[in-house]
Amino acid sequence: MARKRNPQSALRSSARRWAVPGPHTIAREVLPNGIVVLAYENFSSPSVVLSGLLRAGALDDPPDRIGLAAFAAEALTRGTSHRTFHQIYEAIESVGASLGIGAGHHTTGFTLKALAEDLPAMLEILADVLQNPTFPEEEVEKVRGEILTDLQEREHDTRRMAALRFRETLFQGHPYGRSVDGYPETVRAITREDLLHFHRTFYHPVRAIVAVVGAIRAGDAIQAVHAVLGDWEACRPEPLPLPPAAPPARWIHVHTPIPGKTQVDLVMGTVGLSRRDPEYYAAALANSILGVFGMMGRLGDQVRDRDGLAYYVYSRLDAGLASGPWSVIAGVAPEHLPQAIQGIQAEIRRMQERRVPAQELEDNKSFLIGSLPLQLETNEGIAGMLVDMELFELGLDYLERFPEIIRSITAAEIQAVVRKYLDPDRMVLSTAGPELPSPLAQEVIR
Repeated sequence: MARKRNPQSALRSSARRWAVPGPHTIAREVLPNGIVVLAYENFSSPSVVLSGLLRAGALDDPPDRIGLAAFAAEALTRGTSHRTFHQIYEAIESVGASLGIGAGHHTTGFTLKALAEDLPAMLEILADVLQNPTFPEEEVEKVRGEILTDLQEREHDTRRMAALRFRETLFQGHPYGRSVDGYPETVRAITREDLLHFHRTFYHPVRAIVAVVGAIRAGDAIQAVHAVLGDWEACRPEPLPLPPAAPPARWIHVHTPIPGKTQVDLVMGTVGLSRRDPEYYAAALANSILGVFGMMGRLGDQVRDRDGLAYYVYSRLDAGLASGPWSVIAGVAPEHLPQAIQGIQAEIRRMQERRVPAQELEDNKSFLIGSLPLQLETNEGIAGMLVDMELFELGLDYLERFPEIIRSITAAEIQAVVRKYLDPDRMVLSTAGPELPSPLAQEVIR
């Protein structure tokens, strides 16, 4: 006998299904010049957020000009062929809007926030700085000074130096091993001509992504973007294929001594996987269990709270367009460093040897599923999510599918992905802080 469908149940199911942006509420259009525009209406506030990216990043930096993409992104708003820096600044500030631009490894991202009534004017400014920067010499030197000051501060920051040396060692000889921000000697070498050439060569509309979220009709949002960016014509050379990154074949320890520090910050890990990898979701859940859920997962429970070996400890999975690092980050007293490392390794081995208990697995699934609505509470969160959905080709129904994706992951899949990617005896360990006494250093090196 056919089962009768409860109309009220169907309504509740429908409400749950449409609670997040999906194919019926996200408008998507590809402009003739290749820009992908996504729009989502949200009239709960009078503001509009635009988030987007161009396919130009630190991977395009010449070896002797590392930091060039980041420098160019920072200097875009310092003057165009139509506006001075002060005119740009005044126009944005006068209406309480904001505009931020920054570069990563693969892309240069931008975020604009304004009241809906001010969006057309702000879009014109955004289009101008993306297409027509002039990089005035005086402003270039100001930006250079700001970057060099930040790099000088980095040299005295134990967390940042541990992270920097970790990437350099893990991805030695690979573009991911280079600092996006650059180094003092390479930033000093960058000229105005370098910035102009980089912009002419790599800033282009093809496969750019623009997401508009807020108090504007989706059709109007797409038309507004088309009006200011639709006639942008440019092309860039075909990007070089990114070489594969191999995990370390042995245990490697690098230490960066920073005088005057009393705490050691560490980053230890290996090469993980990309965001598009089918095993990504199992890895994300495994990472939550290891060092995110609650007070930083099992690492927080055991290494910090039970054993008292760390001031803080957590794990991080960086999965992007290519395989990024899967790492553990911690701050410890120097005398506790060997024991803290052993404790971290023990928790990884426990995940390899024994499957996650059912209740712990369910708790972490609920955490990941429950975290999604929190990410979508603001226009900024929705816009950023739409950009990621397009960048990683997740589909417009991704947010609707996400809960079931997470619910379907098994304890066996988590165990398998940890065994595949996390070998506690073949990792890079980067530490930064006071000089380590020889016996302690030897114990860490093992």
